[in-house]
Amino acid sequence: MFVQAPCGYGKSHAVLSGIASSSIPEEAIRWVSLNAQDNSPTRFLSLIAIAFDLPESTDSSLQAGASFSDALAMMLVTLNRKASERMQVIVLDNLQNLTNPAVVALLQQLVAELPSALSIILISRKALPFDSHGLELENRFARIGVEVLEFSRAETFEFFKPSLCRNQLTSVAVDNLYDLTEGWVTPLALYRRELLREVERKPVQETESVERFLKESVLGGLTPGQQKSIRAVAELELCSDELYLALEPITPDSSFCPSMAHEQGLPLRIMPGRGRWYRLNPLLQEWLKSPVMPGYQDRMLETSRWFGHRDQFPEALKYALLSGDGEAVIRIASEGSEALLLGQDTASLLRLRKTLPPGLLERSARLRIVYSWVHAIGGQFQQARALVDELAGPDFEEHEARIYALKAFILRGEGSVEGALAAADQALQLGHLSPQARLITQMVRSSALCAAGRFAEAREANRSTTRLAREAGDSGSEALAVYSHARIELGKGALKHAEQLLRTGLDTAMQELARPARVGETRLQLNLVLILWHQGRYREADRLLVNCGRHAEQARDLGFLLVMTIRVLMCRVEGRYDEAFVWIGRAERTMHSWQVDESLFVPVLEALKASCWLAQGQVESAAQAVRKLEPYREAGCVPELFPMMPGLLDCMHARVDLARGEFVRARETLTAMRGRYEDAIPWGVELHIRLLEAVITHEQKGPVAARKMLLSVVAEAAEEHFISPFAELRSELQAVVPGHFAQIADSPFKDELGRLFQLSETSTVSPEALAEPISEREHGVLELIAMGLSNQEIADRLHISLHTVKTHARRINAKLEVKSRTQAIVRARELGIL
Repeated sequence: MFVQAPCGYGKSHAVLSGIASSSIPEEAIRWVSLNAQDNSPTRFLSLIAIAFDLPESTDSSLQAGASFSDALAMMLVTLNRKASERMQVIVLDNLQNLTNPAVVALLQQLVAELPSALSIILISRKALPFDSHGLELENRFARIGVEVLEFSRAETFEFFKPSLCRNQLTSVAVDNLYDLTEGWVTPLALYRRELLREVERKPVQETESVERFLKESVLGGLTPGQQKSIRAVAELELCSDELYLALEPITPDSSFCPSMAHEQGLPLRIMPGRGRWYRLNPLLQEWLKSPVMPGYQDRMLETSRWFGHRDQFPEALKYALLSGDGEAVIRIASEGSEALLLGQDTASLLRLRKTLPPGLLERSARLRIVYSWVHAIGGQFQQARALVDELAGPDFEEHEARIYALKAFILRGEGSVEGALAAADQALQLGHLSPQARLITQMVRSSALCAAGRFAEAREANRSTTRLAREAGDSGSEALAVYSHARIELGKGALKHAEQLLRTGLDTAMQELARPARVGETRLQLNLVLILWHQGRYREADRLLVNCGRHAEQARDLGFLLVMTIRVLMCRVEGRYDEAFVWIGRAERTMHSWQVDESLFVPVLEALKASCWLAQGQVESAAQAVRKLEPYREAGCVPELFPMMPGLLDCMHARVDLARGEFVRARETLTAMRGRYEDAIPWGVELHIRLLEAVITHEQKGPVAARKMLLSVVAEAAEEHFISPFAELRSELQAVVPGHFAQIADSPFKDELGRLFQLSETSTVSPEALAEPISEREHGVLELIAMGLSNQEIADRLHISLHTVKTHARRINAKLEVKSRTQAIVRARELGIL
């Protein structure tokens, strides 16, 4: 096993904990801590020999003229002969100190020729100095890295639970700690220690013990020149060797490029999909930024030019803003604004809004349009609208088409379908749009048409988007076009086709080795997670959520709200309601801190609360949440990220009515929904409506009528394995599904339903096993008997005579071979009839 991570990730502690939790006795463990003096082959062999109580074997072999390799081979033969049935473990800690090629060769030989009764654990800050792929393919070698050792957000909260209980920290503070440290174990442990000592609370990067750790343990082995180099890297959010070397003339010391720092074991991460681009741990980055090194503004301006020459507009604008060069900012803004949506980082531009030189926005209409896009992408639609609404006269006339394209994007973000379509059509008619502007406008049209249920027209708009993306030859544009197409298929309920589109789009994007990260790729991943959720593939969804959720949060992508929503829904299905409300709270805090318009996230979070409360039987709490949703429900807005939201809000209203026993009112709500949607009901909403109608029918007309409706929905949902409506409505369907489970055709979908409702074929016998089957009318009577109704009540409910009810009851008893009502209910449940 090879455990590799930078300083402070608890590598040795993790190994000790793993050994302690295993069944390996303490006397079978050999722990060797290496240092720079162990770079001699003779000394290294002696350490190994002493560890395994073979102190004389090495000396005798070398004195006899054997090579170092032969001496090690003979030692391993001796070990193999001595081997007992008991497993022995040798741990080589601080492996990064071994740099002598002769010693590295011996280490490689030791790992490759290890006796079967011996295991080895290697611990290092740096990468392994030899190839291990052959051993990995033979399943003889395992790696543990930062992604395993670092704390997750949940583990960080658990770690600081005592401080939270004593009100030393709030949940917001712990959230910020995690964001800054990214789960870096030692700084978090040192900070907690400071809190337990009840000293004056400071920001984590200013805490004395954390500063000492960063200075002495993380950077202590670097030369002064290397430390200056890493400080220059810290000035940049992301850095590559190429960019770093381009800044060489104005960098204090350029001898220590990012790749070298990464190889030295400093906490830099290679950014996925970015080629050889690196990002420092945020905590170390913040600490290194102070004080500012001379020449900072010149380096920022040169960085801006470097990105500008490569047509990476958002990055070029960001570093121009950091340089404080107003003329450069205006010049870059004049080159294009719609490219922002295809860019990688509008979050930093939003943060830099406050640092703009006075009067700069007023001097440049294009810069106003740029920042209107920035606010719109960040969900701050009111601020976005205010910036462009102030444009008038020549400025408005010059940029009229761009302004309408922007307004279409804002309106669609706010959930206005018809308004977005009108503005998009106006922008396209005016012309004079850049390729990016035309692409985004067609995307808005496609999204709005899809929300209106006009799927054929939406697909036509999407074809225009795809054509423009191909003409641009840009992977980010193509990812957005695929995302738009997949959303159409999702609206139609074609989950399998949508999944194929998304996976193909992601595979295509991965082929570009040095591409900048794009919002389109994150949205592809998020929609793939959504499909996995709809199909009940929760483990796959959870794995993908970790990566794309982190990226969405770092990039300040509103898709983060979708991440939180899926987290809540997964917790709800598994009955982890407390954890679900934790995710809701975190989403709410994040949206407020991002200053996102409340109309974008409040209805989503209130609907999630209502859903969780209904599942827990807290009807009045759910009803209160539904009342808060009423204004949004009446507005009929269709959010771009949540196109099913209006229909699901109506369904939530009907579900509260059902929970209160108001079946007539619930049916009226569903009927009104059908009238309002007409033929434009999203397929997922249609399934919710039909399942709720089946529940109402079961209560009003009996189980026979409800069975037909349920089996029809199950058959259609099974085609796409669309399990999420059943998971969401599980509490309502609990009275309907079990009684008809045996009649559902065998399929993987039925198996999934069985797991969801805790049913199985092994616990039931097919009703066909009866000598004479129960008729539909008899089945209806049996359902009502099971509900505890008297014969007269059953007669009144089914509008038949009392004599007919008694006749049905006698026939039921005869067919089930029982003598009483109670025995009939028990037997029917055994057979899966109820």
